[in-house]
Amino acid sequence: MAYELYYWPTIQGRGEFVRLALEAAGADYVDVSRQDGGKAMMTLMKRGHQAAFAPPFLKLSDRTVGQVAAILAWVGPQLGLSPNGDSDRAWLNQIQLTFADLVAEAHDTHHPVDPMAYYKDQKPEAARRAQGFRDKRIPKFLGWAETGLTTNPAGKDWLVGDSLTYADLSLFQVVEGLSYAFPKATARTLKATPAVAALRERVATLPRIAAYLESERRIAFNQDGVFRHYPELDG
Repeated sequence: MAYELYYWPTIQGRGEFVRLALEAAGADYVDVSRQDGGKAMMTLMKRGHQAAFAPPFLKLSDRTVGQVAAILAWVGPQLGLSPNGDSDRAWLNQIQLTFADLVAEAHDTHHPVDPMAYYKDQKPEAARRAQGFRDKRIPKFLGWAETGLTTNPAGKDWLVGDSLTYADLSLFQVVEGLSYAFPKATARTLKATPAVAALRERVATLPRIAAYLESERRIAFNQDGVFRHYPELDG
């Protein structure tokens, strides 16, 4: 039985963290909204009890789970992308939730005042928000990930344990998104976080991920997603 992924059909956004896990595991899944334009997704969001607040959400048989961290905590063991021990799984979830904070902060650089207003209507505020994000928050988040990699008792290749987990895939996606949105600032930080830079390359060359990145299934970054490139915000 195939997993059914529901997310906006034209952006990577938060749905990409789930896609990467499914792709890395070679899971059988359907990216539903890319086939129907989001019709089924909107219907499921209105179904009442336990309806997802917002996409992405993942469905398997009669169970549907929303929120990226919750989805990955649920599906990670099924896909072989989560360690066995409870303490390691808790640490893995903590990492994922921290990356969720980063994604929210990245979004708020271009929508710092009103998420429903256009970027052009909040440019001064965005410039101020982006300066703090690129100068302090990107180094802080990626520096934290660097410490996690370099102090992992199982080795420096992965964030948790001695094999790939969904946290590594999410760190890859975070770095890809930041490199698109803030190429100058991110390049500076990656020079100071070589383990993070190495993990990015390691994930990109995994056979299934490499094939996915070259396929039409990988939606290109664009100005409608969470990570958006406005040159004036990349000091």
